[in-house]
Amino acid sequence: MKTIIPKDIPAQQLQMIMQTAIAPRPIAFASSVDANGNVNLSPFSFFNMFSTKPPIVIFSPSRRVRDNTTKHTLHNVLETPEVVIGIANFPIVQQISLASTEYEEGVNEFIKSGLTMKPADLVKPPLIAECPVNFECKVNEIKSLGEEGGAGNLVICEIIKIHIREEYLDENGNPDQIKLDLVARLGSNWYSRNTADNLFEVPKPLVKKGIGFDKLPEQIKYSEVFTGNDLGMLANVEALPEGTYSDQKDLHQKAQEFLLKNNIEEAWKILKIS
Repeated sequence: MKTIIPKDIPAQQLQMIMQTAIAPRPIAFASSVDANGNVNLSPFSFFNMFSTKPPIVIFSPSRRVRDNTTKHTLHNVLETPEVVIGIANFPIVQQISLASTEYEEGVNEFIKSGLTMKPADLVKPPLIAECPVNFECKVNEIKSLGEEGGAGNLVICEIIKIHIREEYLDENGNPDQIKLDLVARLGSNWYSRNTADNLFEVPKPLVKKGIGFDKLPEQIKYSEVFTGNDLGMLANVEALPEGTYSDQKDLHQKAQEFLLKNNIEEAWKILKIS
């Protein structure tokens, strides 16, 4: 196994390793204004949600690794502690990338990227009309993580209003995961896309407790067929079905076909011989 001590390698190499391994990362498309009302729009993949009550999201406009300069978005939220965070999806991913260009201070990336400013209700920065979801936020705190190139600046935002475009809602009025067609950042120039073909569900054992690997029958646990994912699904039942279980490879393969379809109950039926 290759091991690395972060302080022993150049910052650019460390950044490449981290951004490739810690992925996919959601993208905050941040709309901000300076003290004079000049608008800036920029994407940040150092971003996620951290609380529901209060509704807190954090993004980080890091110092540039190459020259230790800071970004216009950081200057803006220090001057005007408000931000609109738009959620990135595939229909606008190329425009989002274009908005990441390091234009001179005062240049409006909405205009450069061909995106549309829409007045927000509670904050000064505009909404991004093309984004499926916009969060109007007040900036509660900005925490610097260092002074060297690559150091982050945590912009801790509290959501005060949410806007969701109607075409991205399901029949119950909630955001539809498939319709959203979200994109995320990977390492280098790579992105990922959340389409219906690559989305899958994993039932969470929040209320019912899964029996766990240790309670699986030996014939199942040490099968030559089942993967760790397969066993994780089989171990996520509340109680082990009573009976004797087969160690036959062909039956394990048939059960695996049902597991691939997320049908755990049928998989167990095939594995049980009495």
